[in-house]
Amino acid sequence: MITSKAVEDSAVPSVPGTAGAAGVPEREEPAWPWKDAPIRALVQRIHQLQAERAQAFRRLEDLRTPTCRRGHLQYLRSGPPHDFPRYRSTVHEVTQAFAAASREVLAVEAELAGPRGQPLLASHVRSLQQLEQTRLATVALLQLMGAPELTEQENTLEMHQLKMKVIKTMEAISEVLQDLRFDAESAE
Repeated sequence: MITSKAVEDSAVPSVPGTAGAAGVPEREEPAWPWKDAPIRALVQRIHQLQAERAQAFRRLEDLRTPTCRRGHLQYLRSGPPHDFPRYRSTVHEVTQAFAAASREVLAVEAELAGPRGQPLLASHVRSLQQLEQTRLATVALLQLMGAPELTEQENTLEMHQLKMKVIKTMEAISEVLQDLRFDAESAE
């Protein structure tokens, strides 16, 4: 039986305007720390989130931290039998980091598009999010193609094309970040 106390304790916030109909007090949303921040601070936060994403990619790819035995390269180097539980744990942690960054980026986009009335800046943030999705999907595909089970079927031309796509996507991300910074300075 669902009691009103259980509904109040529920993690799912109520839909605004339905509190009176159900006889349950309406739950307030937690305050977003960037609500009243200047546009410059929102743009700085986007840059911080991008740095967090870059760090997560490094963890996943294990390129900058060769002593860390958790990324994809270490998984491949571990040889049969592969250390899949450790790799799976790293993928889970990185996925959580990407999801948290994406939620916050989307919140900044909504803030810029709505209350701040900055559709150009919001479109930059949207482009950034789409480019990051492309980058993540391409890196994941590259990792799958590098899996030991598929190395015999490896298509070096396709892998080269995917690597080039990652590079081009990263260049586009840099351009969008630069445009965002420049346009934000103009907006203030």
